[in-house]
Amino acid sequence: MTEERRATGIYAHLDIGFNALISNIKMYRNQLGLLNNKRMKSDIQWVIDSMRVKTPGHRTAIGSLSGGNQQKVIIGRWLLTQPEILLLDEPTRGIDVGAKFEIYQLIIELAKKEKGIIIISSEMPELLGITDRILVMSNGHMAGIVDTKQTSQNEILQLASKYL
Repeated sequence: MTEERRATGIYAHLDIGFNALISNIKMYRNQLGLLNNKRMKSDIQWVIDSMRVKTPGHRTAIGSLSGGNQQKVIIGRWLLTQPEILLLDEPTRGIDVGAKFEIYQLIIELAKKEKGIIIISSEMPELLGITDRILVMSNGHMAGIVDTKQTSQNEILQLASKYL
């Protein structure tokens, strides 16, 4: 999932359905190349329901949704690919506190389902609250790996400045 949701993560003028399915469109084609509309509608509804997207309907332009709801559609899009590992780059940047909490809950639920989740975030409290381990980078080098239950923000900051 991209860090810059509005610039590279969504097609703002197009509807939620298009944005939810665009990464998987080939999976909806049959042997003749025709789209399976029933399956597409089902998956769009799954994204809206499971991600708890607040919207009047799937034909709503995604650009008219709040940042948090846009982010949930993007996460749902990638979950439709049934990944074993999910890479989330700044998953809560630019969204309200309520949506952040919902995304944190979703990340925790996915981890319980034994999905590998890699989170890139500049928000240290976020990382400490929802991860087991943090790999700390400093000037392009790996500075260390810490257990979030046994570390502090200060230790992470020291590692982050190791190669400056």
